[in-house]
Amino acid sequence: MGKERILFSWSGGKDSSLALQQLQKENNHEIVALLTTVTGGYNRVSMHGVRDSLLIKQAESLGYPLKVVTINQQSSNQEYETRMGEALKEYKDVGVMGVGIGDIFLEDLRRYREERLAQLDLRGFFPLWKKDTQELACDFIAQGFKAVISCVDTRALDAKFVGRQFDKNFLRDIPSSLDPCGENGEFHSFVYDGPIFKNPIKHKAGERVLRENRFCYCHIIETEDA
Repeated sequence: MGKERILFSWSGGKDSSLALQQLQKENNHEIVALLTTVTGGYNRVSMHGVRDSLLIKQAESLGYPLKVVTINQQSSNQEYETRMGEALKEYKDVGVMGVGIGDIFLEDLRRYREERLAQLDLRGFFPLWKKDTQELACDFIAQGFKAVISCVDTRALDAKFVGRQFDKNFLRDIPSSLDPCGENGEFHSFVYDGPIFKNPIKHKAGERVLRENRFCYCHIIETEDA
């Protein structure tokens, strides 16, 4: 009997990287594609703010096809659900049975995802579920993954942290009240190297931009030189 075919919900950040790696280690599923939501007009990964050109580079380095679901800049939840449902149905029709997801402990979010998937008779797989986030963050660094902070929610974390490397110094400097994996949305990241990547994604940190008087983004720019 063959492996169960699944999609993987890819944000481009550290939790996605660890979850994908865990699924690879378990070796119980065939991952047929990475599934990512991109905001049209901006052409950036939703919430993370990373350019789609860098997203494509990640997928190439990881060795998976990429399925992009494009939503409008002022997208409603209904639009998101409709477009995501269309993409999921497309893959279900060719034998995909579920989606791998990097959520860690947000019960409401997991329940929402599972309910939406169940409507299409799909399952969710959560390889990081209930793992200690401090241990996950330290393990990410210890394994040689490399990431830059692409966005911070300034209601939770000072804007000065955007553009920094996700490393031991970052974990030391953030407030102790903050989740070290940013699971509550305090910050987002762009992973550019690590044990699951065939080659590093060459980039540099550009200007910082504050949007909605709340979210501070770092423009991460693709480069030819590291």
